[in-house]
Amino acid sequence: MSDEPQQRPTRPIDVRSVGREHVRVDGRAKVTGTAPYAVEHDLGELLGRELPLLHLWLVTSRIAKGRIESVDASRALAHPGVVHVVDHTNAPRLQGDDEPELLVLQTPRVSFRNEIVAVVAAESLEAAREGAALVDVTYAEEPFSAELTDSTPTYKPDSVNPSMPTDTEEGDVDAAIAAAEVLVEETYRTPFEHNNPMEPHAAMAVWEDDPGGGSRLTMYDSTQGVHGVRSAFAPMLGLEPEQVRVLAPNVGGGFGSKGVPHAPEMAVALTARALPGRAVKLAVTRQQMFSLTGYRTATFSHFRLGADDEGRLQALEHRVVEQTSRLKEYAEQTASPTRMMYAGPNRRTSHRLAMLDVAVPSWMRAPGEMPGAYAQEVAIDDLAVRCGLDPVTLRERNEPEIDPDTGKPFHDRRLVECLRRGAERFGWADRPSEPRSRQEGEWWVGTGVAASSYPMMAMPGNTCRVEALHGGRLAVSIGAVDIGTGAWTVLTQIAADALGCPTEAVVLRIGDSDLPSASVAGGSSGTSSWGSAIVAAAQAFREEHGEAPEVGAVTTAAAEENPEKERYAMHSFGAVFAEARVHRWTGEVRVPRLLGVYSVGRVVNPTTARSQLLGGLTMGLSAALFEEGWRDPRFGHTVTQDLATYHVAAHADVQRLEAEWLDEADTVATPMGSRGIGEIGIVGSPAAVVNAVFHATGVRVRDLPVTPDKLVGQL
Repeated sequence: MSDEPQQRPTRPIDVRSVGREHVRVDGRAKVTGTAPYAVEHDLGELLGRELPLLHLWLVTSRIAKGRIESVDASRALAHPGVVHVVDHTNAPRLQGDDEPELLVLQTPRVSFRNEIVAVVAAESLEAAREGAALVDVTYAEEPFSAELTDSTPTYKPDSVNPSMPTDTEEGDVDAAIAAAEVLVEETYRTPFEHNNPMEPHAAMAVWEDDPGGGSRLTMYDSTQGVHGVRSAFAPMLGLEPEQVRVLAPNVGGGFGSKGVPHAPEMAVALTARALPGRAVKLAVTRQQMFSLTGYRTATFSHFRLGADDEGRLQALEHRVVEQTSRLKEYAEQTASPTRMMYAGPNRRTSHRLAMLDVAVPSWMRAPGEMPGAYAQEVAIDDLAVRCGLDPVTLRERNEPEIDPDTGKPFHDRRLVECLRRGAERFGWADRPSEPRSRQEGEWWVGTGVAASSYPMMAMPGNTCRVEALHGGRLAVSIGAVDIGTGAWTVLTQIAADALGCPTEAVVLRIGDSDLPSASVAGGSSGTSSWGSAIVAAAQAFREEHGEAPEVGAVTTAAAEENPEKERYAMHSFGAVFAEARVHRWTGEVRVPRLLGVYSVGRVVNPTTARSQLLGGLTMGLSAALFEEGWRDPRFGHTVTQDLATYHVAAHADVQRLEAEWLDEADTVATPMGSRGIGEIGIVGSPAAVVNAVFHATGVRVRDLPVTPDKLVGQL
């Protein structure tokens, strides 16, 4: 049979393994430390020959904007072990200008503080680091702007991530606000937040030139999408896609920051090209990650809510201001949850960007939805207080009959069930109606709730190959990446059920751009996108080769889009309940309980799903109480550039976390009946914590994080 991919419709699979607990396929290797990560591989072993290895260290700019006047690498090159220094004067040339963040070492321009200005290659990591300190760079500094304030000039982008309209409007918002019996008009702010996966951004590469004039780049990369790296790098390097191979069998977390390639990876590729035949490797330092690998922009959300005295929304306005980089525009879709969550005839949303001379922001778990839902769900709590209504009741009262954004009917919108189930489990009926009503010793105690939602997403361009091996085994190949979420396991389960075989018979092959194409592990779309392609290929394989295929039988297929999906607004929903304890003298906040109840379709593997949801809740707790990046406007650099000054939740902060889901299967969404779960856990959870703090103390904090200084003076 041809290995060309077929576009195939899919049928719902008969589930046997899917929906059940399954030990992680990669679990033993991970816990025993034998699973190699990006810079732990042996490129020579992969290519079948000895390769000399060089270590890289980045030299970054000490100004926020200007030009490099000179780079003197003589002292570095004289240091024992230093082999080469690459800068804008001698770096291989890149082609195109579509990805300005990746145009590394091409010009003397400096666009932000800590931008890469040189790369030192040496025979040891110590020599590379010491050599980097000996590279002398002189600059001509220019005036810059690096501070986001209420008065920073803004502009309207053409669209927001990924391709949503910048503004929306329906009805007469201003007239409805003027006539409202109850009004909320407040601003809610979220700070700069930084992805900090356990494995830093890292890559290893070798460039090979053959006598015939051809070239090939082979990379191990800590990335969320090997095909995305290949498609970005190949044209810029003047190569065909098949001349670039990117591998990522194990990735130590990403949270969105590894969803697109960043400048350090291109610096590795350029240095490899400058030193053909030698393997080079780089692990970005924790400090450098705060500037070079993306981060969540700060957001200002200006809300106006107008309601009748029974809490029914008559008008809703959400105006967002956030920050982008002068080097490359990134517009976060912060108002997107507001467009679809609650009913109301008069609605307006808008996004405006402040262009600053700073590093490029990018994806961070639930980009847009997380900060937007935070602002929305605290605003809804403000409305409940002003209406004298229970926050759960208010949300139920504003439940829409159809999607307010698209006008389509929702498919499996079960938010009210999540709210009621969570309220029952959390003991919500015993909650005092008035804030600051419960004190235990020196602690004020309160509870809060927030709704969560995330769109059901499936990416195009996914293809799978199924091949019969000896011994009744079946190889299932797709270039997906497991960033620690459990893809190795759930894709094995899906393949086994689609092929009608036990999981032990499936040989899953992922994490390699030489495998059939796969979309990025992002947008809570991985399992939906890759799993659908696997089902399409498996069902086609069984139809073509029967139940006893000959060894070598192969089928390659991609899933056709289900046209039924176009009829509906497809989202997952959830409800998060939090208990907060606030010390009456110090303002210290503790969250002893956090519960999330979700409607996410069929859960493929309860073990990995629970881990994902609890991880999202933990990140939401961390955002609510700790995470806050600070940039010094005088110099343009991030001050909080390590895990000592940029605080994240520690073990002592994470107490009784629980996550559960409704029993359901959404076969309109995917043939597995599943929808994405990677991000919905963080959506709404910061708001639930903030609302619980208000109920405990009567003090409303609208700017994240809720630190003691914002409380102690009012307690």
